[in-house]
Amino acid sequence: IQDNEEKMTTKPFHQKSSSALLVIDVQKEQFEASTPVYKADQLLQNITLLISKAREEGVPVFFVQHAADSYLKYGSDGWQLHPQMQPIAGEVIIHKRHSNSFEDTNLQDELSKRNVSSVVVTGLVTHGCVKATCLGALEERYGVVLVGDAHSNFSKDAARLIEKWNQQLGSKGVQVTDTRSVRY
Repeated sequence: IQDNEEKMTTKPFHQKSSSALLVIDVQKEQFEASTPVYKADQLLQNITLLISKAREEGVPVFFVQHAADSYLKYGSDGWQLHPQMQPIAGEVIIHKRHSNSFEDTNLQDELSKRNVSSVVVTGLVTHGCVKATCLGALEERYGVVLVGDAHSNFSKDAARLIEKWNQQLGSKGVQVTDTRSVRY
């Protein structure tokens, strides 16, 4: 009997892995570019749905805000989050100056505090910060889900870029899915 008790107390405890939703650079100025965000209304609707679902399930939501010297100037009106993307109490806002949301930010620490092992990625822009953050998350050994219909850009080739990066990131180990299929 004593041997069994010892084995039970030394058995490792494994916490269930958890997810977090990353909403990248959905800021006012992004929607004011001369070439409009591709399918902007659908993008905002899909991200809003993902945020609601995450909140209902108790999944942490992280809002990432980019700042640069010539565009998305820190503190400017255009730098602010889109009016439909407003954090609630307890949700984290990450400020960044690089494409990869993990570079020179506290994102890694904030995810670790919450025992997050996989991230669901949405936002702007496909071939910039969304791509770089997916690759950064893979490098940091997170499971990565890219919501293929919840990221976009304001390029004249937007649809082609979305398709290209969904495929290329998928080939690197990112799971690509659509909004309705996301499971946290």
